[in-house]
Amino acid sequence: MHGALSKKTLSKKTNEAPSPAFAFRLRRGEQKNTFRSTLALILCSGVMGMGENPVKSKTNENSPASKAAGPVSYSSYLKVPELTALQQPLSSPVAHDELLFIIVHQTYELWFKQVLFEMETLVAMLLEDELTKAFRLMGRIKEIFQVLVQQVNVIETMTPMEFNQFRSHLNPASGFQSYQFRELEILSGADPAQYAVLMELKPEWKAALQTRLRNVSLRTAFIQLLAKREILPSRDPQDLPKAILTIYQEEKHEDLASLCECLIHYDEQFSLWRFRHVQMVERMIGMKKGTGGSLGVKYLQETLKTRFFPELWEARTEMSPGSY
Repeated sequence: MHGALSKKTLSKKTNEAPSPAFAFRLRRGEQKNTFRSTLALILCSGVMGMGENPVKSKTNENSPASKAAGPVSYSSYLKVPELTALQQPLSSPVAHDELLFIIVHQTYELWFKQVLFEMETLVAMLLEDELTKAFRLMGRIKEIFQVLVQQVNVIETMTPMEFNQFRSHLNPASGFQSYQFRELEILSGADPAQYAVLMELKPEWKAALQTRLRNVSLRTAFIQLLAKREILPSRDPQDLPKAILTIYQEEKHEDLASLCECLIHYDEQFSLWRFRHVQMVERMIGMKKGTGGSLGVKYLQETLKTRFFPELWEARTEMSPGSY
């Protein structure tokens, strides 16, 4: 056949050392194959983002998937049967809207868990001055809070009369008792003095809240970062307003100015969620007391004053020239 080599010629060429040109092409081909393999591994493993390379990670021998008799499925991985069995209405006969009420609030608790998880990592990033990674994580938290706010619209499809069909069965339970939300407040930078009373009222919160109070909050991490950058002369919060003005006035601190904008946006979103929650509660029960004995709307309205970064808000006044 045209272009084919005889067995003798092939045997001879096989035993000969390859020419320099052929050897170069061979090495080049191996490099391309190695590059393609490496690229495929990166794309499949997700290490281009914040994922972990599965080659370096260890299998969790205690995970449910590793103990399963068969291959993992969508339902077994997400525990769908167990998850959908957690909604247990108390009214009898069951009020139609009670299922919606339970699902919305269970979903809130799942999102609180995710935000706590992300915030712990975010605090660590700020302490290490890894702002590029921190900005990405704050973007994720921002999107989650938008979901939290939008969920209020779902529960507002329920009328006060429909809510009253099962509200009496909730007593003495109250959203006031969400310890994950209290953890989120502490991790964000709320005043620790406010939580001593809560731990006395709800002793079951004590261990979780004490752990949070011992750890570094988002606010504290921000202050420590500014001290590390030598913008804040000390870690005294009273020096913070002046440091913030310096950040905004000097272009060399552009990354810190972006961080300040992210933090004030977080503060704003938290307040917005509180406000929508207050409006929803008043829409449902008016000025009645809460089922847990709280003052209801009056108590919730007081929480609207809470800000984790008040200095960022106050700095706006000093940034504007003149008194008009």
